[in-house]
Amino acid sequence: MDFIFIEELRVEARVGIYPRERVASQTVELNLTFGVPDAAAERDDIADTIDYAQVIERIREELSARHFNLIETLGEFVVALLFNEFNAPWVKLRIAKIGVMKGVRRVGVFIQRGKDGRVLESD
Repeated sequence: MDFIFIEELRVEARVGIYPRERVASQTVELNLTFGVPDAAAERDDIADTIDYAQVIERIREELSARHFNLIETLGEFVVALLFNEFNAPWVKLRIAKIGVMKGVRRVGVFIQRGKDGRVLESD
């Protein structure tokens, strides 16, 4: 399986349980790796793969329109988007809030699984 990766995608999102997080968006950083069909490299045709520009646009669009209480829920939403809308067979996602606590650079979650629920080793 071949993979596409997107690193340090910064998106404004409303996520959190605290009052200040419920009213104002904050920057979250996403690092994504997702499987693509082998045919993409064989035929050199964008129609055979997942267009990362469309993935980025859909994530930005969806996260700007929603509020999530938990970053875990936000992460599961992004994984489901890749599975259901882009038909990715496997997704690895690391998502973090940036600078939400004094002395802490990032707080986040890591999700890795195949569309069938199976975990594959990617690194």
